[in-house]
Amino acid sequence: MSQNKLYVGNLSFDSTENDVHDAFSAHGTVTSVNLITDRETGRPRGFGFVEMASDAEAHAAMQALDGQDLGGRSLKVNVAKPRESRGGGGGGGGGGRW
Repeated sequence: MSQNKLYVGNLSFDSTENDVHDAFSAHGTVTSVNLITDRETGRPRGFGFVEMASDAEAHAAMQALDGQDLGGRSLKVNVAKPRESRGGGGGGGGGGRW
């Protein structure tokens, strides 16, 4: 499994994808940055994902940036875990009367 996708947590709500890209590009080639926003409000949720060009670059960025300050917050950087399946949608339960 590839280890070049990183989870970045504890981001300032003012951080932009460019801010995160700049911080990580000092440690290798950044292929993508995805900051997560609230579906309803569009406001940042304070975390995101960065994909680096290689596992070695991702490891170097993780070692260098975990615990470092960005926008007044101490970053939390780890290897991203695969997205878990949330199961089927809906269902619901026959809230009818017997």
